[in-house]
Amino acid sequence: MSQRTTTNGASDPHVAVLAFPFGTHAPPLLSIISRLAASAPKTVFSFFNTEESNNSLLSTHKHYFLPNMKPFNVSNGVPEGHVLGGNLLENIELFIKAAPDNTRKAVAAAVAETGRKVSCLVNDAFLWFAADLAAEMEVPWVQCWHSGPNSLSAHFYTDLIRETVGVEGSEDELLKFIPGMSKVRVGDLPEGVASQSSFSNIVYSAGLKLEQADVLFINCFEELIPTINTDLNSNFKQLLNVGPFNLISPPPKIPDTNGCLPWLDMQKPSSVAYIGFGSVAMLSPDELKAMAEVLEASKVPFIWSIKKSLQESLPNGFLERTKSNGIVVNWAPQLNVLAHNAVGVFVTHGGWNSVLESIGCGVPMICRPFFGDQYINGRMIEDVWEIGVIVDGGIFTKTGLLRCLDLILWQEKGKEIRENVRNLKQVTEKAIGSGGSSMENLKRLVDTVSRPNQKMLH
Repeated sequence: MSQRTTTNGASDPHVAVLAFPFGTHAPPLLSIISRLAASAPKTVFSFFNTEESNNSLLSTHKHYFLPNMKPFNVSNGVPEGHVLGGNLLENIELFIKAAPDNTRKAVAAAVAETGRKVSCLVNDAFLWFAADLAAEMEVPWVQCWHSGPNSLSAHFYTDLIRETVGVEGSEDELLKFIPGMSKVRVGDLPEGVASQSSFSNIVYSAGLKLEQADVLFINCFEELIPTINTDLNSNFKQLLNVGPFNLISPPPKIPDTNGCLPWLDMQKPSSVAYIGFGSVAMLSPDELKAMAEVLEASKVPFIWSIKKSLQESLPNGFLERTKSNGIVVNWAPQLNVLAHNAVGVFVTHGGWNSVLESIGCGVPMICRPFFGDQYINGRMIEDVWEIGVIVDGGIFTKTGLLRCLDLILWQEKGKEIRENVRNLKQVTEKAIGSGGSSMENLKRLVDTVSRPNQKMLH
């Protein structure tokens, strides 16, 4: 792309990227920004995040920081002398309250250091205040939605949902009045859509701003939920599906320190249950016990990725009694494990990244949702795509989990589920292949963010 530059590089593109520093939001944003930076090497990308989150990224995801990318620290908003109570919500509220002013200061420092004025603002959609910053800087405003169009639709239509079902609506009422959501129930909605809480006010504010963005890009591919995607497309200026992020911008191969892959090499195809619940969700002691009892009784080959601290809560002698048919590890290379032909089912919390990884590898799911978009993702898995099941009653019991494993690994219905997810895998591969929908949308996104500041060129 041809660019006009001045001697001080002032008209060269400079993209300010604002990350949401909590949960698992920052790493996927960093991964897709890295892909944009690789596609636009003359554009500078400044990545604004709290010092704590940046330090974490630099220790675990340093490979994503290309030469034209640099992290900048934004204050976490905790007042001097303030003692935090250990509640994540308090950290989020303090950060959001102070973020507009703190971000302005950090952006000014990055402009001074790079010698380039900001030409485009990209942010995690939870940081709704970025609308004002983009307007002040008179630059294109690009928002990133980390999850899928299903949760995006729920937040976009929050007012309509509240008006139609009421804040105290029936959990089982179906959202037939929203395109593509006819099988989703009120009880599947993310917290704060049909009810109100302090955190939901942050997400609600974000939902109100969504349609103002010049571009909204999401971690999905157009063919996954076409009805919802078409509807959202008609409501936004420009909606770009550029996912799955983890396949568009894959992480480097991480050493398999616990020997998961050699162990899988010795198992039969589609026989292994891989169990992992991400870095935040945690099973109760009763559910841990139920999971252990099922794995022991069923003799299903398994890899169970579970934190060291929680392994101490497993039943006495469980590790010894099951060592012939499974391994318990504190970490597993999830994408590589799911891609192995021995894995027959993924027992998951239903986080969006995990769902996309499972689809991309053609593995059916048993979903035990905990919070956020996990319930609505589980509903899509079971009733819309028919590529897995939600555990009975939403929690693990011995009989419920045995039934789910039996259904997916051995029943005729399990064969249909496996066929469905393998078909979706092929659709995913086409979307991220040359000329595929996600790759074409990625080109459009690169073009948007890497334009020089048009106002400055006149």
